[in-house]
Amino acid sequence: MATKHNQILDHINSLPVGHKISVRQIAKELNVSEGTAYRAIKDAENKGYVSTIERVGTIRIEKKKKENIEKLTYAEVVNIVDGQVLGGREGLHKTLNKFVIGAMKLEAMMRYTGAGNLLIIGNRIPAHQLALEAGAAVLITGGFDTEEHVKRLADELKLPVISSSYDTFTVATLINRAIYDQLIKKEIVLVEDILTPLEETIFLKPDDTIEEWHRYNEQTMHGRYPIVDDNMKVLGIITSKDVIGVPAETQMEKVMTKSPITVSGKISVASAARMMVWEGIELLPVVDEGNRLQGIISRQDVLQALQMIQRQPQVGETIEDIVTNQFINTKEAKTENVYRFSVTPQMTNSIGTLSYGVFTTIVTEATNRVLRAHKKGDLVVENLTIYFVKPIQIETVIEVSPKVMEIGRKFGKVDVEVYQEGEVVGKALLMVQLIDR
Repeated sequence: MATKHNQILDHINSLPVGHKISVRQIAKELNVSEGTAYRAIKDAENKGYVSTIERVGTIRIEKKKKENIEKLTYAEVVNIVDGQVLGGREGLHKTLNKFVIGAMKLEAMMRYTGAGNLLIIGNRIPAHQLALEAGAAVLITGGFDTEEHVKRLADELKLPVISSSYDTFTVATLINRAIYDQLIKKEIVLVEDILTPLEETIFLKPDDTIEEWHRYNEQTMHGRYPIVDDNMKVLGIITSKDVIGVPAETQMEKVMTKSPITVSGKISVASAARMMVWEGIELLPVVDEGNRLQGIISRQDVLQALQMIQRQPQVGETIEDIVTNQFINTKEAKTENVYRFSVTPQMTNSIGTLSYGVFTTIVTEATNRVLRAHKKGDLVVENLTIYFVKPIQIETVIEVSPKVMEIGRKFGKVDVEVYQEGEVVGKALLMVQLIDR
């Protein structure tokens, strides 16, 4: 039986795009308390089913696909620019494909403005009307209003006219920043992006026998299967170790590992990899909030995804990308693994010296590189101790020298020294888990 929370989410998901949603109306329709309705609507907002706008309310929007994440709905634009909706509210759920800045003559501007666009412009009323007639929404900057006939036209065409008190440059910067942040999110591969879906997942019931396990084992050549009850809730997991020497008529519940480790589809693949390495797990059941089986991921799936991510061209750079891009391998260094690193202004703190966060990234990246030279594979930092650090000035070049103290099949210990003009300015010790590829 689905929980009330999940029933409300399913109900919201089934509503037509553009539908207005209120806590009171959901509580009344589904016979739940307003608190339960409010929590479910907030969850729906986090999942991208709805968008809440001040003075407008909550509306059902199109859920963005991963590859379409760089597009925004007009509802999201209203929130980004702290806007006010002057007309065309029924079109807030629509997605815009590009924005046009109206800083030219009217005829020239209209050549660039078409259906699905957002024209960003000041108080030029004729341009507002022409943009709507061309199928574009309008964002008026500087806090200006528009005329009543433009608002009526926006309502008729279901194309939003939004007013923001920010100037054109600020508005364009805010929208660009929102798209850029989403591009970074696009690169973070989640478990739900790579899982084997439920329809392709083999699972067993607690009263199935070991004979059933042998039958599936012959078909699939692998031996790990989740055990679920009649409501698809995960009760346990069975592996080939559990069935060795067990009579064929024995039921699963007698030999399965109860309450196994599971993951949500919303966690990153990197987190799942860390869990699998630390716990020595080959297969993880993927579950929803109610612990119901959604699919499975194997260690192989996770490692393939991590390798694929590393080969992807970066679309939106994270702070870590900016930092690691400054690494230069020093060929002429006496010792084999020394990396040069340039301290740029954005890597400093308020007093102009290298920030501790960036210092941590530098020593981790140096460790990553030196261990990659020894072993092909990825690593997960288990323990990082910075036991000496001096202020490192802006626009200086430092040398990072990692030394491998110990290395095994699944474990590494690395000592990192950081030098500036021959003087030691930082020392760190890292313990890492190694993931074989």
